[in-house]
Amino acid sequence: MAEVINLRRVRKARAKSQKEEQAAQNRLLFGASKLEKATTAAAREKDKRLLDGHQLSPIQLISDTSDNGDPS
Repeated sequence: MAEVINLRRVRKARAKSQKEEQAAQNRLLFGASKLEKATTAAAREKDKRLLDGHQLSPIQLISDTSDNGDPS
């Protein structure tokens, strides 16, 4: 005779294993260690500072256009 099983337990075990598989896939796709996140954030901040440092201020823009003498 076959062994008696609790269908609720089987259903919950199957759902749990599917969630674990999905979590493993998500860790591969979206997961990054703290070091990787910190390195990326530092590089992003450095790039932002570099870009902001090269930005012209409104005073510089006005003086650049008035020095030319030519309206075009």
